Amino acid sequence: MITIDGSEGEGGGQMVRNSCALSLVTGQPFRITNIRAKRSKPGLMRQHVTAVEAAAAISGSECSGLTVGSCDLTFRPGKAQAGEYHFAVGTAGSTGLVLQTVLMPLLLAEGRSRLVLEGGTHNMLAPPFDFIERCFLPIVNRMGPRVSARLVRHGFYPRGGGRIEVEIEPAPLVPVACVERGAFQGVSAQATYCGLPGEIPLRMLERARKDLPDWEEESFAMRKLPEDQGPGVILMLEADYDHVTEIVSGFGQLGVPAEKLAKTAAARMLGFLDCEAFAGPYLADQLILPFVLAGSGSFTTVKPSQHLRTAIDIAQRFTGKSIKLIQQFDGSHLVSVE
Repeated sequence: MITIDGSEGEGGGQMVRNSCALSLVTGQPFRITNIRAKRSKPGLMRQHVTAVEAAAAISGSECSGLTVGSCDLTFRPGKAQAGEYHFAVGTAGSTGLVLQTVLMPLLLAEGRSRLVLEGGTHNMLAPPFDFIERCFLPIVNRMGPRVSARLVRHGFYPRGGGRIEVEIEPAPLVPVACVERGAFQGVSAQATYCGLPGEIPLRMLERARKDLPDWEEESFAMRKLPEDQGPGVILMLEADYDHVTEIVSGFGQLGVPAEKLAKTAAARMLGFLDCEAFAGPYLADQLILPFVLAGSGSFTTVKPSQHLRTAIDIAQRFTGKSIKLIQQFDGSHLVSVE
């Protein structure tokens, strides 16, 4: 059994999610202690419990310690089975993070699957649905499987209530090299909101225009959703290339000025545009699982985060693969599975 100290490395819920996914694929049981020990509220949160429950439900796995607040979890994997599954996170727990837990095992299962996930679709500390659909899944589809995702209803923090539907057609993962972005296609900025005064997304866009002076006026847009899908607001800045798309988000937060959120998002987008790396920091995190399960492959990314280094460590422990992280002359970093 693999034993993991959840206080090491990045120390967040990613360690639980990736361990469950890799356990199902490799057949190796694991125990993780000191779960989320570095967080203000240690232990499993509702969305982590749902993610592990989902992993168990698609495979008949056994687990102990699976309660909200638990800091010690043991997981004994079964075999992932294709099928139709419905999981509700509750409140605004991230649907995307539950998907991250079960996607790889179902990609390698025998037969098509369909997932209905309810909860948060656009909330802090998790990739928004748009990122999953336009940044992450196109890379997965390039590797052989066919995955499509549809946003049925937005779910903002703290209310939640969102719904996404995912269709999965499995196939062996084929190694790919993702080191070039390809030709630049364009940029856009969209402030999506509901249940809030229109001045809030407008202030976000005005600040983003100030910090992104080279972007055309028509690149900026507001989108109002039905009142019952909120309250909530998110600014999404998007850069499209032939081979990759990057989306940087700024989520509305109580007590944080709209201008500050937009300024931070714009600075992150400018940092990506100014470098040559294929993947931004959040896409890099998510690429570790498909790349290590493909057996080999490589991609370039920006300065590695502790999140990425922890994902690499967990993947190596379950698969025995060597994953190298080498800085390049242009300042980017090459992640290669050997």
